[in-house]
Amino acid sequence: MAKFELKLPKMGESVAEATITNWLKKVGDPIEADEAVLEIATDKVDSEVPSEVSGILSEILFQVDDVVQVGQTIAYIEVSGGVAVDVPSAEISAAALTIEKEVEVAKEISAPANFNDSEKFFSPLVKNIAKEEGISVAQLEAIAGSGKEGRVTKDDILKYVADQKNTTKAAPVQAVAQPITPEVSGQNLQPAKAAKAVPVSVNGGDEIIEMDRMRKLISGYMVASVQTSAHVQSFIEVDVTNIVKWRDKVKVAFEKREGEKLTFTPIMMEAVAKALKDFPGMNISVDGDYIIKKKNINLGMAAALPNGNLIVPVIKNADQLNLVGMAKAVNDLGNRAKAGKLKPDDTQGGTYTVTNVGTFGSVFGTPIINQPQVGILALGAIRKVPAVIETPEGDFIGIRQKMFLSHSYDHRVVDGALGGSFVKRVAEYLEAFDPNRDY
Repeated sequence: MAKFELKLPKMGESVAEATITNWLKKVGDPIEADEAVLEIATDKVDSEVPSEVSGILSEILFQVDDVVQVGQTIAYIEVSGGVAVDVPSAEISAAALTIEKEVEVAKEISAPANFNDSEKFFSPLVKNIAKEEGISVAQLEAIAGSGKEGRVTKDDILKYVADQKNTTKAAPVQAVAQPITPEVSGQNLQPAKAAKAVPVSVNGGDEIIEMDRMRKLISGYMVASVQTSAHVQSFIEVDVTNIVKWRDKVKVAFEKREGEKLTFTPIMMEAVAKALKDFPGMNISVDGDYIIKKKNINLGMAAALPNGNLIVPVIKNADQLNLVGMAKAVNDLGNRAKAGKLKPDDTQGGTYTVTNVGTFGSVFGTPIINQPQVGILALGAIRKVPAVIETPEGDFIGIRQKMFLSHSYDHRVVDGALGGSFVKRVAEYLEAFDPNRDY
């Protein structure tokens, strides 16, 4: 019998770790090749980890809620028949010893119960440093993290430790420690644990449902974005009559030739990508006091999931796609989002986001910026409305297909001139759409 190392697979260049959310198999269970063994979650996407071989799950190295690095061994599968495995047999024993040491270190790091009581995420390395330096949960939670989503990095905690040693002995702990109360049964003073208030149904008929993991993440992102960016909105009405007529004329032939449905979304995305090339000041991100000008135009497309949650897959290098390529990308990401088949890298690297609020009948909206981007465009519902039509012979009233574009932008770095000019340029591209164009 040989041992196959089941490792956390690479999930894209920007994804370095994932949290184990559920083991689908237990030790002793048979596993078929390509069968899912466990479920994992990054900060954006939930996915499954399949086995590359058939065998018996012999050992699980990490438990639910553990954070695992990409490439790290998470389980062993017993393989019969001399099947080739990732690690040569001569190296298995050495690798196993290394894994055992890593597991023991991980256990030592995660042992203190007080760190596990925190609602914030801290890496095993950070918790180990905090343990060695005698830093309390309250102190650790008070450190302003410079990592992704505000996480405390190794450099953050080492700087905190150095700063504490350079200050007076009396001030540090008092400055950040939470109020303490004596334990009833003894002399030792322990930090008071903040009890989570669970809502109570007053009339007994209300249903109380805890948010799922994804909804908690979305909630945190939305609040953080509003607190971070000074949101300003610009609205503009667009005549898309030519686009509606053109799509009605070609959509059947388009689907027959390309095997893809032609919706309005890729047409809108094409115009947004062009406008971003014209106004690169909208294709930026903010990192502290620095502005990062993005080389690539990667368009996020906010999509509602069947369970009501939200996800934003990204069309990479959108400005390099023609309409056919854009339609294929939009449909592929949209279909995989609905089926829960997105990969973590599918949601990374966005530089600007578009959301279609018109799908639900909304005329316009005020979307929240997807940090660290500086703008998001909402597409309103297309409606038939009476409009003034100008001709050389004079003006008259006619029925036109119109929609609103709602542009939210970060007023810290985008002023009204740029924010308004950008959405106006998108409108100009849409209104100048050639009704005789090919795909």
